[in-house]
Order: sequence, then C-alpha cells, then structure tokens
Amino acid sequence: MGIFKEIYQYREMMRSMINRELKGRYKGSALGVLWSFLNPLLQLLVYTVVFSFIMRNGIEDYYLFLIVALIPWIFLSSSVTMGASCIRAQKEMVNKIYFPREILPIASVTSQLINMFYAFLVIFAILLISGKGINLYALLYLPLIILIEYFFALGLIFLISALTVYYRDLEYITGILVMAWQFLSPVMYGIDMVPEGMFRRIFELNPMAPILINYREILYYKTEPDGRYLVMGIVYALAFLLIGFGVFRRMQKRFSEVL
Repeated sequence: MGIFKEIYQYREMMRSMINRELKGRYKGSALGVLWSFLNPLLQLLVYTVVFSFIMRNGIEDYYLFLIVALIPWIFLSSSVTMGASCIRAQKEMVNKIYFPREILPIASVTSQLINMFYAFLVIFAILLISGKGINLYALLYLPLIILIEYFFALGLIFLISALTVYYRDLEYITGILVMAWQFLSPVMYGIDMVPEGMFRRIFELNPMAPILINYREILYYKTEPDGRYLVMGIVYALAFLLIGFGVFRRMQKRFSEVL
C-alpha cells in the first residue's frame, strides 16, 4: 500500500502534469480546446457519410449509433498513442529527480479522460437535439462503464509505456496496431453483425468489445448494460490494471539506466 500513499503525496505534481498536458495539447492552435469537440464531430461526419450513403449498413440513426462508441474509442486510442512515450518524453525529469514514476502514465491517461468528458457533451447535445432523449435509469451505469474503461486504459499504458522505454520501436508500431484494433472492435458496426458461434467468442476476447457494447446499450439502445458484457469488462479492466501495474513496477527500476 506504500506506493499508493506515495502517489497521493505527489498529487499536486500529478495535477500540474495533467494541466500542462491539457494546455500543451492544443498550444499554438487557433481553436484550442474546441478541437476536443471538433475532432469527434469531423470523424463522425466522415464515417456517417461513408457508412450511411456509400457502404450502406441500414442501421437506424447511424450517426448516433456511431458516436456513442466513437468517443470512448478516441479516448482509448489517444491514451495509447500519447501514453506510449510518456516515460521517454520526460526522461530528463526521470533521470534527475525522484518521484513515483507511476504518476506519468496516470497523468497521461487522466488528461485524455478529461478530454473525453468534454467530448461527451457532444453526445448529450446530439441526443437532446435529435429528440432521442436519455434513459436516466440506464445513465446511472455510465460512470461505472467510464471507470472500467479508464482502469483498462491505465493498465494498458502502464504496460506499453514501460515496454517502450526498453523497445523504442514499439512507439511507432503502436499507431498501426491501434488502427487495426479499431476495425476489430464494434465501433462502426454492432455485435449482431459478428457471426455467432466460435468466431463471436473469439471476437469477444477483444477487451474493448464489451466496453463499447455497454456504452451503446446505455446511450443508443437506452437500456441497462448486458450483465455478461458488464462482468467481462470489469474482468478485463482489472486483469490489465494488475498486469500492467506489476510489469511497470518491475521494469521501472532500470528506467534511468536505459534512458
């Protein structure tokens, strides 16, 4: 428990890192934080045109079907691409001063989480403007799903950021893997489009599948999450958090030597 107490003692340092990352992300751009809203909207526009008018899928209100999974996916993909290099990007600080190294992945993922909260305003605005409404009972589950995805992303970044210190090519491979991962996840299509049987069971091994399904159940279908997918999401999140944290703790001992 000592490490958690130590991380808490350095909470002001972590808060400063989060603020710096949030401000630095759009530094120099004319629109600044507005990109947190524009980025998902532009992606939504492109995918909606492609899958509603060109590669027609017949899904009702596809723009809504898409965005409730797209924004959580953007959080995950941004966490991975930005978090992969979070240790190497701060190598001067890692080499010169002492602080719990775990702060760096936590600050990186938390800053992306805050960006997702901004983007969620887009979802709620679309739900209200479109007249589709919100099921308040189902919405009570949303904080739990967000927390599950946050812990999953954090565990993944603990793992990837530590490995990237030792294997620097991983930083460049990550972007390609994330792009492939998106097409293997139910972002642009639903779980019902995946053939039942062995193939669907293999598909469900994707940790993001149950998480995205839960988001869609709450915000698109306006119902409480499927219990099986909810449990799967919790198991995946806790497994990755424990594995990622354990690997990070073991590998961080030689960060200064390798960097």
